Formats: sequence, C-alpha cells, structure tokens
Amino acid sequence: MRLRTTSTQRTYRYVRLALIGATVFLALSVGIEIAGGDPLPSISSAYYTPAGPVFVGALSAIALALLALSGRSLEQALLDVAAVLALAIAYLPTAVAGPGSGCPGATACVPDAVMPTVVNNAVAVASVVLLGVIAALILARVQGTTSRGVTLTAATVAALVVAGAVWAGVSPTSFFVIVHEAAAVGFFLLIAAVAALAAWRPHPRSSRGRGVRLAYGAVAVAIVLTLAALVGALLAGVDTAAVPVILWGEAVSVALFAVFWLVQTIELWNEVDPTLRL
Repeated sequence: MRLRTTSTQRTYRYVRLALIGATVFLALSVGIEIAGGDPLPSISSAYYTPAGPVFVGALSAIALALLALSGRSLEQALLDVAAVLALAIAYLPTAVAGPGSGCPGATACVPDAVMPTVVNNAVAVASVVLLGVIAALILARVQGTTSRGVTLTAATVAALVVAGAVWAGVSPTSFFVIVHEAAAVGFFLLIAAVAALAAWRPHPRSSRGRGVRLAYGAVAVAIVLTLAALVGALLAGVDTAAVPVILWGEAVSVALFAVFWLVQTIELWNEVDPTLRL
C-alpha cells in the first residue's frame, strides 16, 4: 500500500534526515583521520587535517538545514541562532599550539598560514548572515508574518555578528583564540535548550509519547552534563595531550545532537503540517 504524503512533509523529513546525515558524515571523516594515526586532540582540530573540508562542509550543511526548518516557535528561534553559531564553528577554527602548529612557544593561535583564508571566510559569512537577516525581515513584512519573535531573533543574530566584528577589530588575538570554543559551547547549549523545550511541550498520553519526552529530556540533561564535565576537566588542569577530554566531550555532544534529530525525525515523520512545530 502506497502512503500518501505531501511535498512539504517529504521536504521536512529530508531536511531532518540531512541533519543526521551531515553529522554522520563529519563523524566518519574525523574517525578515518584518527584511525589513520592522527591523534586529534579535538574534533575541531580536524579543520587543519585532510578531514578539514568535510568538517567545514558538514557544519555548513547543518547550518543551512537548521535555517530551512521554518516555524515561529521559540524552539525555531533558538535553532536560527544555533545555525549562525554552526557557521562560526565551521569557518573560525580552533586555536592550536605545540610543535608544528606555527604558533610561538606553547601559545595557542590560529596559524598565519591559514589566517588569510579564515579572514576571507569570516567576512563572507558575516556579510551573508546580515543579508539574510535583512531578507528575513523583508519577507516577514511582505508575508504578514512579522512578530515580536521574528524581530527579536533577527536582532539577536545581527547583534552577534556586529559584536563579533567589533571584538575581532579591537582584539583580534583574543578573538581568534576564544571565538571557536565560545561558539561551540553556545551551539550545544542552544540544542540542549531546544531539547528541553521539546520535552516540556505536550505529548500524547501513550507509551510512545512518554518515551519521546524522556528521550528529549535525556538529551538536554546529557548535553549540559557533558559540557560541565568538559569545563571542569579543563579547569582542573587535565593534560589534554595525554587524555583527549576535549575530543571525548565533543564526540559525546555531537552524538547527542544526532540522537535529538533522530528522535525528532521519528516523532514528526507523519506530521501533516510540520511548520506548526519543529
């Protein structure tokens, strides 16, 4: 028996599946690099390896997929901001240190060899995000969907871009050392918040409904605990060269991100109007 679906249903299904696929794509590329004998200290450091193009491409795909999920809920507003942070994670690489990094002594930095690429990409990303904000506001006005939430989301995204540009202009050294990690933490906290909101909203009073709610809640709590454990380990002075806690923390967080979208895909697979929820 052939099940009838709308083109909108199929589109939303494929967008959610694309989020899972992009995450698996990233994980496979990083895994291949590690299996090949490259002891990466973190997933983010894959930017500087042969896995770099996949790292940037997968995160770009994730950002675009998050933006493609239309809606006017609080969850969607958070995902819009998360999409911008995903672009920052992709195009503003983590700082590196140690022999062969090109950085002086033990100081972490973004190597001079890649700085022209980073600056070019950062300016392009900032520009297209600001253009996207303007386009979103114009479309909302034309379609009659302007709301306080739309305006606040647009203002938040614009403020992040402007603040980043000012920071980079005033203190470029600290900006390039900190911004990648700050964006990554912000991204996963937003995903945790979205998962928590998904757990909070009403679900059918059935075993499946309870299971979905528990899954969302577990993802939210696990992401927060993972980030807290990672920060705690770094503050405690754990030798990340001997114990790759950053790699483990990022790997768990990425896996939880994929789990969230797997649950979301299963829950909303037959949703008649996916625009009403995520």
